[in-house]
Amino acid sequence: MRILIVDDDPKYRAFVSRGLEESGMFCSTAPDGESALDALGRERFDIVLLDVMLPGLQGWDVIEAMRARDIDVPVIFVTARDAVDERVRGLRMGGDDYIVKPFAFAELVARIHVVLRHRRTRTKLSVGDLGLDLVKGVATRAGTELSLTRTEYALLRCLADHAGETVGRSQLLQTVWGFDFDPGTNVVEVHIRRLRRKVDEPFETSLIHTERGAGYVLEARA
Repeated sequence: MRILIVDDDPKYRAFVSRGLEESGMFCSTAPDGESALDALGRERFDIVLLDVMLPGLQGWDVIEAMRARDIDVPVIFVTARDAVDERVRGLRMGGDDYIVKPFAFAELVARIHVVLRHRRTRTKLSVGDLGLDLVKGVATRAGTELSLTRTEYALLRCLADHAGETVGRSQLLQTVWGFDFDPGTNVVEVHIRRLRRKVDEPFETSLIHTERGAGYVLEARA
């Protein structure tokens, strides 16, 4: 589990990182909103612990920018601001939970697991005008159902699960085909081409983008 801790207090970042890593999680930290968005654009995280009061971009600005860029990583606000209207604002802006400092560390760990468990039970995903019904296993774009094979749907689902993030070839091989090694074939490239014919070519804008030497990104770009 990869956690991004965003807070301008270095002692707090070190304390929380140490505690979460002792609980079996891997932590990265960011001292401000700009650094957080930069990290989210480069790496995959399972959850973000986000302070509201940050230098420069505040927590509200960070989550707004994340959602605008289709970075659908769960966010838990962790802040000293405990007013009810602040909590409501955080949840309405797309936050998954709101914890007030100081907190019991065991509660933080429990809240992280609850948020991730709830996310795993989602029934739908959306990226731009693309929608995935996770129960029916159906994908639509602009309201039109796409005729996908099981493998194509699994490939699209993997990209949608990490919308806005670069998904590498090895990760796609492992998730979609179950390979924990590189079989030395171009199976990923072949299926990406087929997927693009169905997901992108019939429509005005493309959602599947190639990051040369790194992998593929599913996102709505201006």
